[in-house]
Amino acid sequence: MTTTIKINPYLSGNFAPVSKEITANNLTVRGEIPQSLTGMFLRNGPNPQFSPIGQYHWFDGDGMVHGVEIKDGKATYRNRYVQTRGYCLEKEANQPLWKGLLEPPEMDNPYGPSKNTGNTALVYHSDRLLALWEGGEPHALTVPELNTLGTETFNNKLVSPFTAHPKIDPITGEMIFFGYSIAQPPYLQYGIISPQGELVKTVPIDLPIGIMMHDFAITENYSIFLDLPLTFRPERMQQGQPGLQFEYDTPSRFGIVPRQGNNEDVRWFESDPCYIFHTLNAYEEGEEIVLIACRMNGTTVLGEAMDQSQETDIPRLHEWRFNLKTGEVKEKTLSDIPSEFPRINEQYTGRKTRYGYSGKMADSPLPKFDGIMQHDFDKGGFNIHNFGTHKYGGEAVFAPNPDGNNPNDGWLLTFVHDEVENTSELVIIDAQDFTSSPVAKIQIPQRVPYGFHGMWLA
Repeated sequence: MTTTIKINPYLSGNFAPVSKEITANNLTVRGEIPQSLTGMFLRNGPNPQFSPIGQYHWFDGDGMVHGVEIKDGKATYRNRYVQTRGYCLEKEANQPLWKGLLEPPEMDNPYGPSKNTGNTALVYHSDRLLALWEGGEPHALTVPELNTLGTETFNNKLVSPFTAHPKIDPITGEMIFFGYSIAQPPYLQYGIISPQGELVKTVPIDLPIGIMMHDFAITENYSIFLDLPLTFRPERMQQGQPGLQFEYDTPSRFGIVPRQGNNEDVRWFESDPCYIFHTLNAYEEGEEIVLIACRMNGTTVLGEAMDQSQETDIPRLHEWRFNLKTGEVKEKTLSDIPSEFPRINEQYTGRKTRYGYSGKMADSPLPKFDGIMQHDFDKGGFNIHNFGTHKYGGEAVFAPNPDGNNPNDGWLLTFVHDEVENTSELVIIDAQDFTSSPVAKIQIPQRVPYGFHGMWLA
């Protein structure tokens, strides 16, 4: 009799972690890096330093930031762990001390019930680069070295977790954020950080039950919260079921609040049950608030589907229109092709813009992207930039051309991995010549595992 060892797909192939932190100068470049492109491409993602205890979920790994510094047509690569408290304690113990999201909560763990991994996204605000994880406080990193300075609590004023997806208003310079708790009220808190980096406001927002809220959106004057039915109910756990589960019979709610408003000012709009991991953008148009995001009918990301008849986990770009005068909600699918990790030129966050981008999902049970979609919201439709056979990339970040004169003058940057050659590169795509070959491919001297969110730091 033979026993089959089941390999976790998120610990193998290009999801597997890398063990070395390196710095490499004068990287090999195929093509030519645009002279106007000066700055640093950064991307965060999970990279467990030890073999996990129990079941491993992709969201569990220790944060590792991969950075490519570009100047005068040359490139330097660095990768560094986000040295969180949890990372440092485990390194000292030379073993993992926490189980992951797929295991029951360890309320008796002497180090605390969960580990802030700092593994999800990045933001640069008020001269600080922050590595983000939605269950706790951000971690500040140095630029370009990517060394961890410690947690950022905004002079000890941060009283809630901090979303992995804060929004920076490109006009006012404010950073708008939220924090959620699945287990105890207030289930949602809403905050604003001034352009100078001072936390000036945190207010609780009433939700009927704890939910997982990964992202939100802003417009010029409003913030939009996503009260979607991925709920946490302790009574389910008492019956041996997952505490966190998607409810197909509970409507979605969208809360729209004036930016400087509070709980009393929120207007709630209902629509069909759905889940949204990531929003692309939102803006105001007449009496309407327009939201564009990647919509799924439901999600099993942290468990099994309650309703096996439903199509789950397939994200498609979608538009909602909320009429502030009549209360009407209109919505439509913008593309039938599954895609995720949506981005725009962030100089237009909260304002209407013609183009948006998203990662084209590969035909794979794993979250892999075989290209990038460029969506034209004025004309409708899209273009596709394909990475090539057996090549998969990640979230494409827009780097504006500092010498440009239109919103789509710039480049898309993303890491791409060749699964046959087992090599990684940073590709640079001209947004105005989107379907052509990349203008440059920067060879990375070590494999870059698939990860989460990135940014361009000019």
